[in-house]
This record gives sequence, structure tokens and C-alpha cells, in this order.
Amino acid sequence: MMISSMIIFIMTLLALFPPFLAPNDPNLIDITHKLQGSSSKFPLGTDHLGRCILSRLIYGTRTSLGTAFLVMGLTMMISIPLGIYAGFRGGWVDYLFMRMCDILMAFPSLLLSLALIGILGPGLGNLILAMVLVHWVFYARVIRGMVLSVKEQNFILAAKVCGTPRLVIVIKHILPAIISQVVVLVFMDIGGVVLAISSFSFLGFGIQPPGAEWGMMINDSKPFFRNAPSLMLYPGMMILIVVVAFNLFGEALRDALDLRRE
Repeated sequence: MMISSMIIFIMTLLALFPPFLAPNDPNLIDITHKLQGSSSKFPLGTDHLGRCILSRLIYGTRTSLGTAFLVMGLTMMISIPLGIYAGFRGGWVDYLFMRMCDILMAFPSLLLSLALIGILGPGLGNLILAMVLVHWVFYARVIRGMVLSVKEQNFILAAKVCGTPRLVIVIKHILPAIISQVVVLVFMDIGGVVLAISSFSFLGFGIQPPGAEWGMMINDSKPFFRNAPSLMLYPGMMILIVVVAFNLFGEALRDALDLRRE
């Protein structure tokens, strides 16, 4: 947890303060410096347009992590209320909710996201909207299962017998009981969201040029793979480090919050 949290902290700093950490303008094109190696001015060299690779990696951190956190935040804003309501209410509401989830989850999430982006058009905003519309179903269904396992426990039944209003039961009893599991789920899946964002940008559906994003940097580097493999290596390593760090942190957090071990 210490190692992964340190990596996440460093990546967060890169995402929050790229103007202060990037050595050059990430979008400044200078053909006279294209495909240069490492130097004092360009620590990781330049790409095919003479842009500083290190600066684009740093600004790409803001794009990738910022988009991933925004997607997860919007997804949770939809999934938590719907999942809690369906699980706590039960009856026909829960039945209709589950049938809707079954229909939406029958389609592969990647293909459904691609279909929505194809309808909405490429761009970072449309990518975020498409991912939220596709991913909320899975998290809402998981949260609904958490609520079902909690609402039959004795302290919830005691609150009902005492005449406690439903909203108070949800806020004071059910939500605190499941929030740790939701937090673990979010951290374990952020890496996957970063990977999905990079994949869509690699295909040309994410952020558009001249913006900096790791997946788009890999796509732009394909024609120069033989002559300058580092153009693909650096953004690929950034994706790998972020995904592994969040996965390890999520697993460590799950072990730390697992009450069954006590």
C-alpha cells in the first residue's frame, strides 16, 4: 500500500500541477527538433513534430487521471442512489431494475461504448458521457447486492421496528455499512478506466489533437516504431504504472478494510 500510494500521490501531483512541472510547452511544434534523443532541453527527447515527450507525458497525466476520476465520480453519483433504492425498496422496483440491468449488461461494455461514441461523435466530453452511461449499470447492480446483504441484519430490522424513516435508515445505517466496499471497488477499477480511456484515445475517439493523452501518443507513434520505439514505450509505461498502482492500492485497501479477518 505504501509503494502504490506513493506512486498515486506522485501521479496526482503531475496531474494537478503540469504547468509548473513540464519543462516545455507540450503542444509547441518545431520540426527542426523532431525525433531527437534525450538532452538537457528535452529530457526524454521529442516526437515526430518536435514536441517535448516529457511535457506531453505530464500533461497526459492530467487528461488520463482527471478523466478517469470524473468518469468514476459521475458513475457513482448515478449508481449509489439507484443501487441503494432498488435494493432497499425491493418488490417490483427491484424487479424492473434487475431486468433493465440484464438487458444493458447483455451487450459487451466496449462495443456499447463504441456504439454510443459513434452516435455522439469523437471528443473527450462524448467519451466521458458514453463511459458513464455504460458503466453505471454494473456498479449499481453490485451496490444493490451490498444493500440486500445489509438490510436484513438485526440493526436494520431494529431501526424499522422503532419506526425510523426509510431515508434516515439509508443515510445513517445502510450507507455507512457499504461505503468502505464502494471505495475499494472504485480504487480497484480506476486503473481499468484509465486503460479504457487510453484505448479509446488510441482508436481516435477520445481527446483530439493537439491535446496530450497517453493512448493518443501511442497511436501517433506507430509509424515511427522501428526508428524511435521510445515514443511508444514512454506512454505505455505510464499506463502500466498507473494501472498496476491503482490495482495494488485497491487490493491493499480491501485487505485493510476486510472485517472478516478480525
